Amino acid sequence: MHTEKAATMISKGRLLVTSVLCSWLLAPAAAIAIEVRIGYIQWVPDQGPVLSNVTPEPEDAGLRGAELGIADNNATGKFLDQRYAVESVIASDEEGALAALDGMLKNGIDLLVARVPADTLQAMARKADGKALLFNAGASDDSLRISECQPNLLHTIPSYAMLTDALAQWLNMRRWKEVFLITGPTEQDKAWADAFRRASKRFGLDIIADKPWTFDSDLRRTASKELPTFTQASDYDAVVVADVRGDFGEYVPFNTWLPRPVVGTQGMGPEAWHRVVEAWGAAQLQNRFRELAGREMNSEDYAAWAAIRSIGTTVTGLGKAGHSNIREYLFSDDFQLAAFKGRKLTYRPWNGQLRQPIPLVHPQGLVATPPLEGFLHPDSELDTLGYDKPESDCRIH
Repeated sequence: MHTEKAATMISKGRLLVTSVLCSWLLAPAAAIAIEVRIGYIQWVPDQGPVLSNVTPEPEDAGLRGAELGIADNNATGKFLDQRYAVESVIASDEEGALAALDGMLKNGIDLLVARVPADTLQAMARKADGKALLFNAGASDDSLRISECQPNLLHTIPSYAMLTDALAQWLNMRRWKEVFLITGPTEQDKAWADAFRRASKRFGLDIIADKPWTFDSDLRRTASKELPTFTQASDYDAVVVADVRGDFGEYVPFNTWLPRPVVGTQGMGPEAWHRVVEAWGAAQLQNRFRELAGREMNSEDYAAWAAIRSIGTTVTGLGKAGHSNIREYLFSDDFQLAAFKGRKLTYRPWNGQLRQPIPLVHPQGLVATPPLEGFLHPDSELDTLGYDKPESDCRIH
């Protein structure tokens, strides 16, 4: 009797030990704490006074987007014991931007987001080669994507080619194929116009007039006299304006020789982001940004946010940080960025550009979001926007 009871107790003890051991073996491993430090560097050269009453760009454009990205990363990372922090520098000149980069590299920061001109960005990428991964959140220059690529440089801001391809797709779809192009005097204006000329050939548009803007008068007083004469032509379907900083473009609508729509950098045009984008959960992003910054989110904010979120998404997927690990994951089939644009976004392996739809907006509403139906691509419809692999000399991955 006692022997049977003892045997039963021993058997139960064995079962308990086995149960505890199995539970321990099957339990998920404790998450390893990960600290991710990201640098943000901004330098925007002084553009000088503009000739119209355009709303000035916020001085913290880009920075606030990076801060929201950090907040969003921490909101998800806290469940995985991942913590994110940003070190930011707003430089007053190129030397200050490069010095900030040196300081961050010395402090072990190997993930950086930059809103700087293309030349400065190239210099930063060379300095950081083998030491850090850079995200371009400010320079739309096409040369960075077709001939001057750096292996450690990725782009979350759309290129000029992506922006103008989106516009040209829409003009083609509307059968507004004869256009009057006006190009401003700055290098950015000329780069935007060059991209549109390429897009017009790609999507079957005819530029029936191509005129540079050479006036320096105050259009607040003379627009109704100068612009109708300037835009005289036998016929056209739309006026396309390339005026990136807003010298004259705001006065083109309703002052053209023919009663035609104005598109481009003014009127209705392509943007990486705009306050009127609200579908696919974007209203939540807009609200979070307003609460953080006290203003609307713009394209530079969105590009910086997308860069930070790309890092956060990758660290969550990998369970570790480090610029080399993150770079490899970003180009893998496992990476997809949920970015409130109706599609999962990925990076082009040949030039590091983030594939993304481009909203076409006017100040009070969203018109369309290319790529549009009917413009096909063998791999991704998003690659109908911007330089495709055969058009680029870059092969960074």
